[in-house]
Amino acid sequence: MALGMRIAVFSDTHDRYPPGLPARMKGADEIWHLGDVCAPETLEEFVRLGPPLLVVQGNCDTDVTWPLALDLEREGVRFLLTHIPPAQAPAGFAAVLHGHTHVPRDEVLGGVRWLNPGCITRPRGDAARSFAWLTVGRGKLTSWELVRV
Repeated sequence: MALGMRIAVFSDTHDRYPPGLPARMKGADEIWHLGDVCAPETLEEFVRLGPPLLVVQGNCDTDVTWPLALDLEREGVRFLLTHIPPAQAPAGFAAVLHGHTHVPRDEVLGGVRWLNPGCITRPRGDAARSFAWLTVGRGKLTSWELVRV
């Protein structure tokens, strides 16, 4: 019996993504998109994979049905999903996941882990196109694995 959850996390598709990306996310328990989808139909292939797809609204998105932020608890761990990172983490979260900067991030500030999967279409600086696998179980964020595409 598998313990915990494996979540595929990506951001900043801006209407496109590399061929084969949905196939690389097969087996995810959930898929989280951290904003700047742009055209909602960009997500159709990810929806067809089957696991729940959770999306937050980015500054380039016009679909106002997506929330600006999501407060989620998975396996006893509380996450804040948002597109633009807040100036500081709200109290009570183990991790803040965000997009917007187009640069991967994994750092702990004030006891909160800040995570960004990078950009799947137009990375900045020395970064490559990327998404991430988040693994959580038994009340802990057990791994964050950046995957270059």
